[in-house]
Amino acid sequence: MTVEITINGVKAKAEKGESLLEVIRKYGFVVPSLCHHHAVEPCGSCRVCLVSVTDNGRTKLAASCNYKVREGLDVTTDSEEIRRNRAMVLELMLAESNAPQVQKLAAEYGVTSSRFSTEETKALAAERDGCILCGLCVRVCEEVVEVAALNFEGRGDKRDVGTPYQEAPQNCIACGACAYVCPTDCIGFVEEDGVRKLKKWKRELPMAKDPSGRPIAPQFQLYYFTQKAGLPADFYKKGGPGSR
Repeated sequence: MTVEITINGVKAKAEKGESLLEVIRKYGFVVPSLCHHHAVEPCGSCRVCLVSVTDNGRTKLAASCNYKVREGLDVTTDSEEIRRNRAMVLELMLAESNAPQVQKLAAEYGVTSSRFSTEETKALAAERDGCILCGLCVRVCEEVVEVAALNFEGRGDKRDVGTPYQEAPQNCIACGACAYVCPTDCIGFVEEDGVRKLKKWKRELPMAKDPSGRPIAPQFQLYYFTQKAGLPADFYKKGGPGSR
């Protein structure tokens, strides 16, 4: 069902239930985000994509990524209030993340340091190595790859993203989807000496090669694909039982 909304005074059409952030960007307006990717369900964890939404006469600030479009919304993507609140969100994030991507975005809103930074938060930032707990890696592993090798653990300031018992997850196929969607590049995806490594998860898998000797994918990943798609075990020629 198509509905009509207004974005910064411009009439826009969208599908009812569509992500407001996706519609905003479709019409050429810029709204920052760190936890959003079109391949997975939005969750609104980073709150950087705040916009002002007037719905049924009531106006509020809302995360646009998981705000579902409906008829008659009146949206403002940039104002002094919006920028002030985005700056606050980024200042809070900056206290616990040393990621260059966070620092760069915060600087765009005039935030170059955080008044919330303490020795404890600095230690957390160093331990997490830039991770902002957006959960994109967890969601893409579960929703797209359908492996669910990652998850959240702990609560409060102990909350983190990791693997069971902090060990290399045996069901991880090293596809790299988690590293691809990570907004702060903190996972560490490399290929060295015929082995693909995901440093954050301590997962290392040998690569299969094409006839010319060029690495194409981890052997275990190809084996997973053949099982998932019901293909013959020798479909990729280099995959098969025991390749992990």
